[in-house]
Amino acid sequence: MSGRSANDPQGADERQYHIGLRPGDVAPAILLVGDPKRAKRVAEGFFDDYGDPITEREFVTYTGTYRGMPMSVMGTGMSAANTEIAVIELCQLFEDASSVAIIRAGSCGALQANIGLGDLVITQAAHRLEETSLAFVTPGYPAVAHPEVVLALAWACEDTGAAHHLGITATAAGFYGAQGRNIPGFPSRVPAIEAELQRMGISNLEMEASTLLTLSTLRGFRAGAVCAVYANRVDNTFIADADKSAAEKRCIQAGLEGLLKLSSLAHARGDRPCWHPGLGLV
Repeated sequence: MSGRSANDPQGADERQYHIGLRPGDVAPAILLVGDPKRAKRVAEGFFDDYGDPITEREFVTYTGTYRGMPMSVMGTGMSAANTEIAVIELCQLFEDASSVAIIRAGSCGALQANIGLGDLVITQAAHRLEETSLAFVTPGYPAVAHPEVVLALAWACEDTGAAHHLGITATAAGFYGAQGRNIPGFPSRVPAIEAELQRMGISNLEMEASTLLTLSTLRGFRAGAVCAVYANRVDNTFIADADKSAAEKRCIQAGLEGLLKLSSLAHARGDRPCWHPGLGLV
């Protein structure tokens, strides 16, 4: 008998089963990105310094500092299911989840005509079209970003000069059929979904945010999302390869600066439940 639990199969060294991390391997300020190669670009292009990456399956994590603040970036791979694994196992590494802040920096498709290719969308809340979060909460449960994270990301975008929008994000269960794309041989069951979401005033469509936000409320940590627009579904356009790198960099910088500013808001807030303008900044 191994003594390991099927409910929580971490090893004797406290290493989490899927992400391969132990307590102390990650900072409480965490940037989540989908592409593991993007995680490498964050560490190499933005961190002051960083240690060797820790990899397990598709998950890769770098921990270092950004402008002097301890920070980690994890590449999770795509989908709500991968996000669930990453977030739950990350939370096992901290005794106090309220000290943790997680921001997703990803890509998305815009659903409103006024949102340009390369712009950033800050998620205020998410429409839960994925099914992963249904394993934890009922269908009507709201997936909301922490208000401090929304403020920190808006502040970061303003400081960095990034064109940005605040809005409701729809999180789909997949990329093709779930987002209404009709590929030869694979007709979508919901081909009109983008028009329906657009009519409801939803800003963008992606595949991870609502799971992150639902789990953050359950566990009590601060979370939010900012995504670069790679496609506009209204006019059926997709970002040029030459512009994609710049959009990714703007999104990463917004996420990292957002984590930095979130620390300032938490410091000014003290033991209050949420920062507000009347508290000022320290």
